[in-house]
Amino acid sequence: MTRQIAVVAFAQSDHRRTTDELSEVEMLMPVLHEVLARTGLRTADIGFTCSGSSDYLAGRAFSFTMTLDGVGAWPPISESHVEMDGAFALYEAWSKLLTGDADTALVYAYGKSSPGSLRDVLTRQLDPYYLAPLWPDSVALAALQAQALIDAGATDENALAAIGARSRAAATANPHAQLNGPVPQGDYLVRPLRTGDCPPIGDGAAAVILAADDRARELCERPAWIRGLDHRVEPHALGVRDLTDSPSTRLAAERAGAFERPVDAAELHAPFSSQEVVLRKALRLGEEVVVNPSGGALAANPVMAAGLIRIGEAAARIHRGASDRALAHATSGPCLQQNLVAVLEGDPR
Repeated sequence: MTRQIAVVAFAQSDHRRTTDELSEVEMLMPVLHEVLARTGLRTADIGFTCSGSSDYLAGRAFSFTMTLDGVGAWPPISESHVEMDGAFALYEAWSKLLTGDADTALVYAYGKSSPGSLRDVLTRQLDPYYLAPLWPDSVALAALQAQALIDAGATDENALAAIGARSRAAATANPHAQLNGPVPQGDYLVRPLRTGDCPPIGDGAAAVILAADDRARELCERPAWIRGLDHRVEPHALGVRDLTDSPSTRLAAERAGAFERPVDAAELHAPFSSQEVVLRKALRLGEEVVVNPSGGALAANPVMAAGLIRIGEAAARIHRGASDRALAHATSGPCLQQNLVAVLEGDPR
């Protein structure tokens, strides 16, 4: 790469079970103001803007165009959108900056899951001919993955409970988390997954600013340099996949350079406790690596923003000196179908 790109600012909302009193624009506006204020930039200073969201959550076509009111699209701006998690919008913005067409980029994502039945909405990601007509919801599919791991001897229900407890204990230090502190494991939702193994349903938004080369150093005291970024996808049909492994995560990590040197922290987008087991194995993360110090998706899982938050949280650790080399992961689709891995580093201290 001829250019070096860094995350120079990150902001997120307080994630809540419902935000009935707020529109998507009203939920997003404070986050955009905060992330710009961290750098001193104005909207007119941003070279490229990219967003991630889902019209299925909003219940109307081209809903993302409304949030441009919050960004400010006049005078005309260079803008794009992906119908995926904001982490994949960040990939597009990173690619744009690598071409030299812009020096700065604003990436934002948001999702309001509270108005409808999220478990039903997410079935629309499935194969439309054979699987989606059966309406297997997201929790049932995650339970299939968890049971496969248990049958393979890779984990058990007590180990899964410990992951949930650790994540929510870590979230006590995160003022934006929806859940934190001791949370009972609860009743079974779909065996073997209990309430504590599953993410909360809620609303939230997040934004980051990327900058290139010297511009990044001007805007941030310790930029989080993106040393590698890659994403891969598994087959769409669940029946041809080994749900106890994630080859796409492993390949994305390899291409992003994650295995070249150890990382000291990892923010994993694992909405279900069983998925952390799969990701730890694929990413070769030992016990010495701090995993999800923010609490992760088990503490707050705003759909379409949770993956971008993983990158933002990893970058924020580098900004404040808590990490020197961190890994961030984002996923989309059922049972870890699509996976993105980013490796971030701070300048030597």
